[in-house]
Amino acid sequence: MSQPVSPTRHVLVLSGPNLAALGSREPEIYGTLTLDDIQRQVVEQAEELGLQATCRQTDDEGELVGWLHEAAVAGWDVILNPAAFTHYSYAVGDACAHLAGMGSRLIEVHLSNPASRETFRHTSVVARSATGTIAGFGAASYLLALRALAGH
Repeated sequence: MSQPVSPTRHVLVLSGPNLAALGSREPEIYGTLTLDDIQRQVVEQAEELGLQATCRQTDDEGELVGWLHEAAVAGWDVILNPAAFTHYSYAVGDACAHLAGMGSRLIEVHLSNPASRETFRHTSVVARSATGTIAGFGAASYLLALRALAGH
C-alpha cells in the first residue's frame, strides 16, 4: 500500500523597498550578492527542503500589503524582509497580524542586525506577529528562515 503524498508547502518570500539594489547598495552592510542571487539560493534550498518558494520584491507599500493578504487567504507561510517598512509601516504590521491570525507562519528576516544599528531601526511593527525573527546573517538569513519553516 502506498503512502499518501503530502502536498508541497508553499512559502512566499517577500522583500521590501530598496532590496532590488542589493549588490551595489552599501555592500559593507548588505553584502555583494544581488537579490536575484539570493532568490536563486532560496528557491534551490526550498526544493531541497520539500518546500515551494515564490520570491517577490517591491518598493510599494500597498503591493506588499496585498501580497501579505494573498498569503493569508491562501494559507501560505511567509518569509518577509520588510526593509524600511519594518520601522513605521502600520499597514504592513496590520497585514502581518492578519496573516498570523489566519494561521500562517511568518518569519521576519533582515540582512543586517537592526538592533546594532541606528536607534530608529530598533522598533519593528512586524515582530509582534512573527513566529520568529532572523537577523544579521546576510543572505543566509533567508536560508535560515526556510530551515526554520521546514523544521517547525
